[in-house]
Amino acid sequence: MRRLIPLLFTLGLAAVTGAQTPNTLTAAERSAGWRLLFDGKSAAGWHPYGKTSAGAPTKAQGWDVVDGTLVALGKGTASTDDIVTDGEFENFELELDWKVAPQANSGIFYGVVEGKDGIYATGPEYQLIDEDGWPDPLEAWQKNGADYAMHPPLVKSAKPVGQWNHARIVVNGTHVENWLNGAKTAGFERWTPEWEALKKAGKWKDYPQYGLAKKGKLGLQNHGNMVWFQNIKVRAR
Repeated sequence: MRRLIPLLFTLGLAAVTGAQTPNTLTAAERSAGWRLLFDGKSAAGWHPYGKTSAGAPTKAQGWDVVDGTLVALGKGTASTDDIVTDGEFENFELELDWKVAPQANSGIFYGVVEGKDGIYATGPEYQLIDEDGWPDPLEAWQKNGADYAMHPPLVKSAKPVGQWNHARIVVNGTHVENWLNGAKTAGFERWTPEWEALKKAGKWKDYPQYGLAKKGKLGLQNHGNMVWFQNIKVRAR
């Protein structure tokens, strides 16, 4: 037993249990083309939406890096920023883990073009929310895993508040898929007559640039109460 304890410290708990260390990539993932967008220590590679000089979200309003997580502080601060990646992406696969506090609301964006009315003016949103604890009735297109204000989720697959969820977004030309905890929550084709009709009939009718960019930045929303993110990774398709 006296030899086992030092061995645990030497190998590390992750090695002993077989669990992967958060915010890292395995050799297989690196070989497959994945790259990290958050290292668990800083917010390098991200900046507040609409601000030309890149900086860490700890310098943005309402963000912090705590215990290996990127945290949107939500209503805990007087003002908030949404954040976007410094780089742009066209055809890609994005994966990340997220969890929300009670009555929290947030989203994951792609195809974001800065200089517009806000992150939502151009970037389609993968919805994150305390679906069961939200104080007001939700439309179907406001629920977890939805293509927000466009395509309601196909299934309910979010875990209870405070537990980690795994999100996956696949963008390949006109085709987009949203996945939540291994379940497909949305799948659609962009820029078709049906897509245009949905856009013009709903919330985005007054945002002509919504969803049009073939290439843009990824974004995270700071919209209400705390949301935690980790294991953010992307690969080109």
